[in-house]
Amino acid sequence: MAAAVDDRFADLQNPKTCVVLGGRGFLGRSLVLKLLNFGNWIVRVADSAESIQLHASESLLSDALSSARASYFHLELRDKLNVTKVLEGASVVFYMDVAGLNPNDFYSCYTLIVQGAKNVISACRECKVKRLIYNSSADVVFDGFHDIHNGDESLPYPWKIENVLSDFKAQAEALILSANDIDGLLTCALRPCNVFGPGDTEFVPFFLDLARFGFAKYIIGTGDNMSDFTFYENVAHAHICAEEALNFQTVSVAGKAFFITNFEPMKFWEFLSLLLEGLGYQRPLTKLPVNLVQFVLSVLKWMHDKLGSGGFSYPLLVHFFQLATHTRTFSCTAARRELAYLPIISLEEGITLTIDSFSHLARELSISGCCDSTEQSKAAKLLGGGKVADVLLWRNEKTSFACFIVMVLLFYWFFLSGSTFISSAAKFLMLVTFLLFGWGTLPANLFGFQTKRISSSSFKISNSEMKGSVTTTVNQWNNNYKTIRRLRQGEDWLTFFKIAIPLYFLKLILSSHKLTTFVGIGLVFAFTAFFIYEQYQSEIDLLAEILFAQLNALMRYLMRVLSDLTSRLLQKFGKARSYKEPEVKELR
Repeated sequence: MAAAVDDRFADLQNPKTCVVLGGRGFLGRSLVLKLLNFGNWIVRVADSAESIQLHASESLLSDALSSARASYFHLELRDKLNVTKVLEGASVVFYMDVAGLNPNDFYSCYTLIVQGAKNVISACRECKVKRLIYNSSADVVFDGFHDIHNGDESLPYPWKIENVLSDFKAQAEALILSANDIDGLLTCALRPCNVFGPGDTEFVPFFLDLARFGFAKYIIGTGDNMSDFTFYENVAHAHICAEEALNFQTVSVAGKAFFITNFEPMKFWEFLSLLLEGLGYQRPLTKLPVNLVQFVLSVLKWMHDKLGSGGFSYPLLVHFFQLATHTRTFSCTAARRELAYLPIISLEEGITLTIDSFSHLARELSISGCCDSTEQSKAAKLLGGGKVADVLLWRNEKTSFACFIVMVLLFYWFFLSGSTFISSAAKFLMLVTFLLFGWGTLPANLFGFQTKRISSSSFKISNSEMKGSVTTTVNQWNNNYKTIRRLRQGEDWLTFFKIAIPLYFLKLILSSHKLTTFVGIGLVFAFTAFFIYEQYQSEIDLLAEILFAQLNALMRYLMRVLSDLTSRLLQKFGKARSYKEPEVKELR
């Protein structure tokens, strides 16, 4: 049943009753507060939750609920009877965004967006609602492939929209606009572009997730594509402007759609950079070719189609790619002329307010941590966290570079000089002998430079270290003896394979030039791989996580295929036996 109207507000400028469908969503909350601030609205908040849960900052809504200026209704868009009960007695309906949509669930999205729009239209006509304002999106005229420069309302719906949510929104918008002036219902639709602001659950959080995993460091393409952005309070303000215009300027507004922006188009990557820098993340700098990213997306699409989502949302990635690589700017001339809409919050102020509201997700508080943190990185822990880790992770560039040069010279001396290993070792020991003797004969002051002597303790091994080395050698020898004894008995096949297989690979490595190649690759790998991993740890870990998820999905897929193939072969084999069995019995 409809909420009872409190008589205390009957004389307050003739209050009107409105319903905000999706009133607990990102945009719905802002619209509800604006309507209550006007004081001449009785607001019904309708959403999918069974009951309303108020935040501490929503004192205005709390007071309105207690005084019957506002009421809450549980909304099920797929149930027409439920929608009718929510709208009964209302004169205006603001149809905001549907919450809880999963882009990977095609059927659920269709029933909530398209079938939900049909139910709202039918309920509005049945309940004699006068005005219906639908919150659409500028994405309904974007096909994902072509740029839009200062587009206006004359743009048609694309023949095919790549983003399924935008496709369904376009269908819902068309249904609502076509229902205009039927049974006294007046409709219009607003198309905001790239809505952001405090409380955002999609646009800004998606970018912050990318930044948390390190992927927001990259610019896809040239980075020169322009976009329009809209602060969320401006969208709520536009809905109120649309309701007033629909009430007084019926002919020029009813049945029409209007683009809503902040009137301040800017480069997409500049907008993203301002947000990320404000929250302590690195500004996107490295440019990636569009074709390369498209190839990666095509691989992910194959995985998504064949193996399932694998822990990522392919539709969201595609939508981000389309936003990041195309120009999308829109003209708001019609909204300014017909709706008297002007932004009430500038883009600069909106970005500042958004950064402040997401301060809890700033880099210094994020899970990913910082490279300059006192805690050891995963790469350092893998290397033991000692001097070797400091060298391979380039903690001191001069020391690491010197070690790298020495290792390269040793590699050339032992592997590339053309001498045998024993000959190279003898020459190396002879060179060391000459250097040590020559260093010892140098005067204490050479051309004004002090000559540092090498302490004899540098060549001395303590008794405890020597005993430990001998003990380790003896223990290893005894363990090898036990292993050889098990092999001699010829009963432990597992031990045999554990020894034979590594020895075989060692033979392959030591044969011809394979050892040289192996050592060279290992040397380059040691001085580059760990350093790269430390710099891009979050990105590599995320890619590894996705790869393992896809490998698991591939294994399940192969097992499913093999199981089906096996069952078919068994069925054919069973049929063949049943067909031949009577013939065998006759022969008997």
